[in-house]
Amino acid sequence: MKTGILAALACGCAVSGAALADTVVVDHQVAVRESSLDRPHRGATMGQVEKHFGAPVNRHPTVGVPPITRWDYSGFAVFFEKDRVIHTVVTDGSAAPAS
Repeated sequence: MKTGILAALACGCAVSGAALADTVVVDHQVAVRESSLDRPHRGATMGQVEKHFGAPVNRHPTVGVPPITRWDYSGFAVFFEKDRVIHTVVTDGSAAPAS
């Protein structure tokens, strides 16, 4: 019984990982929609992000434990835990729908 539940959970996680979506903030409203916007992916380092996307428009100071840092780019913000991407948020609705 436990094996069947674990297998179902593993399959569900595998399927959910294939979706391409962004968290979009427009007029202070948060929504999730499909997007093909080029953005950093979870696990990338700060160095990899800066090499691929250039210097951010704004670097917010690190806060909390574990240390969380936010970099703002035109169209999205990147959140890091220590030096690794944990989330990217589209900020101006510029994400093009995935085709």
